Amino acid sequence: MTTPLYTVACLKNRLLASDVYEIVLKKPANFTFTPGQFVLFQVPLLKNPKDVQPRAYSIASTPEEEELIFIIRLKSGGRSSIWIENILKAGMYVQFQGPFGLFLLDRTTPKDYLFICTGAGIGPFRSMILDHMKRPVLCHPEPKKAQHDTDSKRIDLIFGVRNEAELFWQEDLQELAQKHENFFIHLALSKASDQWKGHRGRVQTLVPLITKDFSNKNVYLCGNPDMTTEVKKLCLEEWGVRKEDLHVEGYM
Repeated sequence: MTTPLYTVACLKNRLLASDVYEIVLKKPANFTFTPGQFVLFQVPLLKNPKDVQPRAYSIASTPEEEELIFIIRLKSGGRSSIWIENILKAGMYVQFQGPFGLFLLDRTTPKDYLFICTGAGIGPFRSMILDHMKRPVLCHPEPKKAQHDTDSKRIDLIFGVRNEAELFWQEDLQELAQKHENFFIHLALSKASDQWKGHRGRVQTLVPLITKDFSNKNVYLCGNPDMTTEVKKLCLEEWGVRKEDLHVEGYM
């Protein structure tokens, strides 16, 4: 079955943080997806708009939201980065195909969730977390309550960037943590300024400070390939995470 090609209006293109853009598109009326999935933007070449290539970006919005949100980190000289920074503006039309991908939340697990991300890798986790908090329990000790209760398992989100200029959404995430006693946000800055009062170091140095026992954790990794490769190795070889409880999506 051929995946349809959608043409939609760009509603917003704004700089969120250093080299990080938030793109908001109008959602097609018949478009459905599962949190964690991505779409393929059809990105034109600056000097030749007829030269189009696909680029994959995870959907950061939830299926219930009326718009499609994407978080994109610029890559110097990249086709998509040049297009986003110099061409794409609100009111223009964007083509994409999708949804694709199997980086999906296991909602039947009785285990707590541990999300680890860097930079734009937080995108699919926003979709997963917000969507999950609104849904009824699928794994509950008392099945009769499953239609009424929302899931109260612990959710830890570790979000890593290099410095304060690269941070975004932290206020929204902290507000979410205040509203939900089972949700915890942890920030890790690898090259923070002297004024930073939070954790200093990469995300993998923060993980052991949050949990020592991984037997009850369902772990999700999303971010740059160096991070996901190293943390995956730590999960399997040092932290004792079971292979079936580990889910990985690499980002550039």
